Amino acid sequence: MPTAPQHRPAQSDQPRRPDQQDQPGQQDQSDQPNEPNEPNEPDQQNEPDQQNEPDPSDQPNRSDRRAFGRRRRPAPRHARPSRRGRAAAFAAAGLLAVTGAALFGIPAVTGARAEARPTVTQDALTPATLVAGKESTASLTLHSSACFTAKTVGVAVRDEAGRNLDFPGSVGDARICPGGLSVTTGPRTLPVGTYTRFGFWQDGDGAWHNLPSQELVVSAAGPATTVPATAAPFKDRKLSWSEEFSGPVAYGSRWTGDRSSAYRYGDHDPDGDRLDRLDQDNVTVSGGVATFTAEPGTGTLENGKRSWDTGLLTTEYSAEGFRVKAGDYTEARVKLPAGTGARPALWTWKDGGGQVDSFEYHPDRPNLLELANHVNPGHRSHLDAGAIAKGGWVTIGTHYGATSVDWYVNGVKVYSDGKGVGADWSAYPVLNLSVSAGTNHPAPRGTAPITFAADYLRVYR
Repeated sequence: MPTAPQHRPAQSDQPRRPDQQDQPGQQDQSDQPNEPNEPNEPDQQNEPDQQNEPDPSDQPNRSDRRAFGRRRRPAPRHARPSRRGRAAAFAAAGLLAVTGAALFGIPAVTGARAEARPTVTQDALTPATLVAGKESTASLTLHSSACFTAKTVGVAVRDEAGRNLDFPGSVGDARICPGGLSVTTGPRTLPVGTYTRFGFWQDGDGAWHNLPSQELVVSAAGPATTVPATAAPFKDRKLSWSEEFSGPVAYGSRWTGDRSSAYRYGDHDPDGDRLDRLDQDNVTVSGGVATFTAEPGTGTLENGKRSWDTGLLTTEYSAEGFRVKAGDYTEARVKLPAGTGARPALWTWKDGGGQVDSFEYHPDRPNLLELANHVNPGHRSHLDAGAIAKGGWVTIGTHYGATSVDWYVNGVKVYSDGKGVGADWSAYPVLNLSVSAGTNHPAPRGTAPITFAADYLRVYR
């Protein structure tokens, strides 16, 4: 009589070896259905009915099976990852492949198609100069290659030690488009020193992006002054007209900033060895000082050279239409520029002539002012290393005499031409920052903005 086979406990009832513990994050697979197309393991087949079971004595025992070289048994099911486990592993491997690519300089793809971030360009940034202790705001103009919303846009300031002294009042959720965006910050003060200023913006992912940096110079505040009622060199002259730059430029009523009849095309003149294209936005006022900024433009002049957007102030075409005339004394306090290619000047113009240059300056000749009468030609190059220097302030005066034009530097007469302008002469004053085209003086090197500043312009009569 054959003996009944011994009952083998189900796999879930068998004790587990230490190396058969569940993997982290995986379920026990003992109760899971078999994978499709995978055969049952030999020792997991259904038990046959007892009446049909073969005599155990006719079958080799387990040790005999190993001796007969039975094929290797698959790993227990609970040691093999499930379909869900394998999918998770594949997903993790894909994530590693994408994030790992970034480690080797390959751009990461975060969607079906990677989108290029718009290019942001800084068009203007002011001020370039401040007076210590006087509050001032900052203005930033920028545009992008395509419209998008920046989380933050503002103006940063760093001192020589790299400390953060940003202007307050950054703008949040700022829409930047090809048409441009202008931002004005809150006011702040800074101590005397030289700083670095730059615009910045923050993208939607929280990353910060700095725009090109420029120099910010903060000078010491002078003693409070009252506009003199008479000119120092001419006590018999009374103050007739003045611009103290104590507020925004009064375009239209007092000043014109986008054209001059001295320019062949109104706002530019490629024939005059200059790269200018006039833009009234390139003259800004802060702390009682007007700053003229020249920066590369986007257009090309008729001579094929790239234009530079720059600032000019003239009373021509204004509602007031103020003109200086023979016998007047004009005085201006200005800060000379340091950038190569700068060509600032205070001069006069009317009806295609009437030009008298109170001064013209070129940084390649840092200690020299050009003084000229073009009405009845007279000219002198005035050299004075003690009074004239790149980045220095100087006071320049001109007496438009009928028989002699006289020039003054810091209150001292330095030249008389002995020719004058005639008794009936009059012309519009012009104060501007021109940009040399390279014929007589060097053109700008690179694309860094150039600045020139003025404290006041006064006329005594």
